[in-house]
Amino acid sequence: MWIAATLIAAAAQTARNAAQRGLTAEIGTTGATAVRFLFGLPFAVLFLLLWSLFHAIPLPGPQVLAWTAMGGLAQIAATALMLITMRRRAFGVTTALLKTEPVTLAIAGAVLLAEPLGPARMAAIAIATFGVVLMSGLNWRSGGWGAAALGVLAGGLFGLSAIGFRGGILALPQGDFVTRAATVLVLGLALQSAVMLVWMACADRAGLAGIARHGRDSLKAGFLGAFASLFWFMGFALTAAANVRTLALVEVVMAQIVSGRVLREGAAPRQLLGMALIVLGVAWLIWISA
Repeated sequence: MWIAATLIAAAAQTARNAAQRGLTAEIGTTGATAVRFLFGLPFAVLFLLLWSLFHAIPLPGPQVLAWTAMGGLAQIAATALMLITMRRRAFGVTTALLKTEPVTLAIAGAVLLAEPLGPARMAAIAIATFGVVLMSGLNWRSGGWGAAALGVLAGGLFGLSAIGFRGGILALPQGDFVTRAATVLVLGLALQSAVMLVWMACADRAGLAGIARHGRDSLKAGFLGAFASLFWFMGFALTAAANVRTLALVEVVMAQIVSGRVLREGAAPRQLLGMALIVLGVAWLIWISA
């Protein structure tokens, strides 16, 4: 069941990212970031209300709130950086950069927590890093390295958000995997929507007006976002995050198909080789760390 949930989530997320990418040019990065939360919340609440007719909904405690807040805030920052990267790089390339998240977390653990990497982990990190270099190019003036750094940072923040949301799911006192996933989803989206509304009301009122003008596209992105998140959370409730993250690498293939067939964005052989090396390095790192 976790395999099915992860594949559904990856497909929905690819579609959601493409929808958000199109909105970025119309309403700006902040507005496109807010869309997935503001327009995803009603769908998540509706699902939870229907689910509550047949299942008891657990009451989140302080620990659940803390974990979910960490995941929600990290996801806001990650989404904004992802959309900025997509404005500079192709859709498929950006998705591959986001999947370097396990590499980022492994390096952060070694630097901050003195966790030993070991030869095998270092080799996996080197392969994935070389893939990033191939995809990014070596010319600072072209924005290659800068965009790559933003994509890798976004991937690390998405990894941090996954840790927070899984922590919130596991901290709930009761409920099956769907109940836990739906409860944390509503809690997370409510927090994220409140944060984005306050921020935009103070600093980006034009973005709020733009969201209203593009209500149909925003509704589509919000629905796809809530749908994808629900299945990601189901996966986190059913198995270890490492398993979900490994299978989620299929999103790189899905994104490249969308990039080439739908968005008409080409990819040089060097970039395709870089994507393959990132997938290989990350998959190897997760496998030896599991």
